[in-house]
Amino acid sequence: MLKRFASKAVSRLVLQPLFRQMRGMTLGTRTAVIDADRRVLLVRHSYGVGWHLPGGGVERGENIHMAARRELREEAAVVAEEEPHLHGMFLNDHNFPGDHVACFVLRRFRQETFKPNAEIAEARFFDIRSLPEDTTAGTRRRLAEIFDAATISRDW
Repeated sequence: MLKRFASKAVSRLVLQPLFRQMRGMTLGTRTAVIDADRRVLLVRHSYGVGWHLPGGGVERGENIHMAARRELREEAAVVAEEEPHLHGMFLNDHNFPGDHVACFVLRRFRQETFKPNAEIAEARFFDIRSLPEDTTAGTRRRLAEIFDAATISRDW
């Protein structure tokens, strides 16, 4: 188990930036998990700044729906109890050239016990009107589209 954990950490922290430079296009997911009180789940990575919607890269053999569900389990101990709804596809060229993000919305789920790990330092629900100051701009744009019917941008 420790070997798999260390291998995943090396992959995320060392190999991922290298692959991003070598590949023409990457595909990832982010999911807005919204609870009954209209709070949204955000995660804070151990290796970067800011709060984000949980998500990550689509692996070989996965479709975007499978990847979204897997990333929710891995990053926040969230188990989807319905198929996440696709909110939109977004170009993330500003942060990672060639990167595309499929953003989902999930309202029916259960959360198991979250334990911080090498990738995710925190996973918490926030009131949509009281997001942490360092919530990323892309996350804020997606939440404004979902909660406030803001015009959908095609850029992350």
